[in-house]
Amino acid sequence: MPDSTARITGPRHWPAWIGLGLLRAVGALPLPVIAWLGHRLGDLFYYLLRSRRRVAETNIARCFPELDRRAQALLVRAHFRGFGQALLDLGLAWWSSPARLRRLVRLTGREHVDRALAEGRNLILLAPHFLALEVAGTRISLDWPLVAVFRDPDNAVFRQSVSRARRRFGAKLVERNQNLTAMVRQLRKGVPLYYLPDQSTGRKRSVFVPFFGVQAATFSALGRLAALGEAVVVPCYSRQLARGAGYEIVFAPPLADFPTGDPVEDTRRMNVAIEEAVRAAPEQYFWIHKRFKTRPRGEPKFYSD
Repeated sequence: MPDSTARITGPRHWPAWIGLGLLRAVGALPLPVIAWLGHRLGDLFYYLLRSRRRVAETNIARCFPELDRRAQALLVRAHFRGFGQALLDLGLAWWSSPARLRRLVRLTGREHVDRALAEGRNLILLAPHFLALEVAGTRISLDWPLVAVFRDPDNAVFRQSVSRARRRFGAKLVERNQNLTAMVRQLRKGVPLYYLPDQSTGRKRSVFVPFFGVQAATFSALGRLAALGEAVVVPCYSRQLARGAGYEIVFAPPLADFPTGDPVEDTRRMNVAIEEAVRAAPEQYFWIHKRFKTRPRGEPKFYSD
């Protein structure tokens, strides 16, 4: 249940309200200005967030060993600039008008979604954690009914405001820690599921499968969701376009012969689809997340802190 407004207007909540106000104000600026400001913010984060920079450096070195050290460093720097923009993009995603969102976000491959829905198929949108995923979820909810899996912010002010913003075009929200039943129920009603299963959640309900050749503990529910929801899986990813030119959501063809009934094979195929998306826009994957935190037993840790 959303927090009542009366409980979140006291002085201790004022910094959060000011933060939301700043996000909303920045989100109203022209997108090239937002992008420029975001990149400068990302440059600042690159120097200030040293532990997260080391995480990104480790992830990129593991996933792209074919790149020399200079190319890896440039990728890390570009990632932080995109990350800075992604934070400022939140104001645009949460408060922009439908007309502005349609103008700024182009959909590539939407025929894969339209065809599946026209055929009466239930649909899972496999959406890995790219920097523009919040903009993408909002834009998708303009064109199709949607149920999205998100983690609510811990801060009560942000929790209430963000929940309202994410639902404003009719999207339904499911807490990430809920079981599959709520998602399956919506799928069987014909509501597409915006599903983000690619972050490390520990050993529970995970299997180890390769991600860019590295064994990664990976949430293994996609195949079961597709089977229980009688759904096809359409991989998609979102990206910021250069110099604030807009955003793009790319929908790939549905996964063929999926699910297989083997949760390990289904999860491996999911990671292959995510890898293909990451290679298309490598700087825009969420590299500051400790994707390889959980290691197979006996393997050393990847991260120092």
